[in-house]
Amino acid sequence: MPRSPPEKEDRSGEAVNELQLICQALGMSDLDPGCPVHQAMADIEAKISEVLSSLPPEHQQMAPLLKATLTSEEWGALEGIRDLLCTEYQCRRRMMATRLDVTVESFHWSERAKDRSEAMSEAFKPLRQSLLEESHVTLPHLLAAREDFSRIVKTSSGASRNKTSCAVNKVLMVGDVPDRGGRPNEIEPPMPTWEKRREGGGGGHQRWGKRSKKKKK
Repeated sequence: MPRSPPEKEDRSGEAVNELQLICQALGMSDLDPGCPVHQAMADIEAKISEVLSSLPPEHQQMAPLLKATLTSEEWGALEGIRDLLCTEYQCRRRMMATRLDVTVESFHWSERAKDRSEAMSEAFKPLRQSLLEESHVTLPHLLAAREDFSRIVKTSSGASRNKTSCAVNKVLMVGDVPDRGGRPNEIEPPMPTWEKRREGGGGGHQRWGKRSKKKKK
């Protein structure tokens, strides 16, 4: 009996893992390996309907962000876009992680930190290892996204600032702010260039001419 290609087996295993994660999130038992796919999907749909019915009315209608029906070619193109974005974000994460490492390393240079360098490294090590450089966002995450994901809230909005403002942002300057000038009407005009003075028949040009005549005599 011919075996399936490795790529097909990998995709099948990935799909089974995704279904297992869905069952775990819904509190269902693990899928039976011999269970047909249509039966597993029907059980998951029934469980989702049961969970949604227990939510408050304002949370029961969660429209999906992706409403269009895509063809197989469009799904393939979407997968390619996802791979490109993951590569780009992985590069950015690696850059930010490198900046973090350099910043933390600079803390070890102070005199006070020399005696605590080992303790600082031990405290930072588990936090650093938890920062993954690879992205694990897949197409099922896109299918699970809802309309509220597309709502962009400004970080400077009042609702956001109520949760992020602190005493550091409320520093008041004591006393009058010194006047540093810089007004256009107070700036002196620049000196004219040598060419402009020569064209205007300045005294410097005349004096130079007289001196040259004396030298010729």
